[in-house]
Amino acid sequence: MRSKSNLKRAVTIGFTAMMAMLLTGCLLSPGKFTSELHLRNGGTFAYSYNGEIYLLALSKLAEMGNKAENAGAEFVQQPCYAEDSFEERDCTREEIAEQKREYASAQEKKQKDAEMMRGMLGGIDPADPEAAAELADRLRRQKGWKQVDYKGDGLFIVEFAIEGRLDHDFLFPTIERFPMSNFFVLVANREGGTVRVDAPGFSAQAGGNPFQGMMAGMAGMFNAASENEEEGAPVLPELSGTFRIVTDGEVLANNTDEGPAASTAGQVLEWKVNKRTQVAPTALIKLAD
Repeated sequence: MRSKSNLKRAVTIGFTAMMAMLLTGCLLSPGKFTSELHLRNGGTFAYSYNGEIYLLALSKLAEMGNKAENAGAEFVQQPCYAEDSFEERDCTREEIAEQKREYASAQEKKQKDAEMMRGMLGGIDPADPEAAAELADRLRRQKGWKQVDYKGDGLFIVEFAIEGRLDHDFLFPTIERFPMSNFFVLVANREGGTVRVDAPGFSAQAGGNPFQGMMAGMAGMFNAASENEEEGAPVLPELSGTFRIVTDGEVLANNTDEGPAASTAGQVLEWKVNKRTQVAPTALIKLAD
């Protein structure tokens, strides 16, 4: 029993450290999806994304990490041990008082972290179903979001499509009032008609999704430490999809397995991505004026 308790404590500490890093930005993750980018000579583009987007429930991760330490909201005295034999002994009044001070300090920090999370998410708590519905409404007001349906546990089913001229860089996704957010796709417009495409979100280990592997490992550890299923970790998104670039321009570089394939619309670059994908899709394309 003690080993399981110690494991829970270790996992809790790990989640606390992970939460501190997650506070530096909002973590979005694709699930099952299809995405396509059209780049045309003359400088026009069209981009679409259909499928799942997860707004990882940071408050749920915090709650999950806290369960091992406090099943309730009240202070629970921890055991004390003899220094020589390491056998459990009665705690002194001073030791109990110190435990209470540490507990109060930890509770205050959790409240401050929760407030910081809400600030990073534009006032939205992703674990609150009503707040998630508010986020869905906010996205529907943004150009390009054709469908946004919230399914619970941070999962949104979306249909996004937009087109325009490449007289500026393009990022997907962007969310109104989110001061910081990772992205799935970046289309960078260079001088001379060259366009660089990077899709860091479409890789399990890429920079656009830096904590996915860490969270999966921590969730597995927490499941192993749990007494029952209710204490288990929430289901994390499973990355599975296809990203295509279709262009009538000149493909200067790409990291697909097969290289460009001919089609009636021009050349097609295709990446099949999943949880084992280590390298993010990237391409360099020259567009004629």
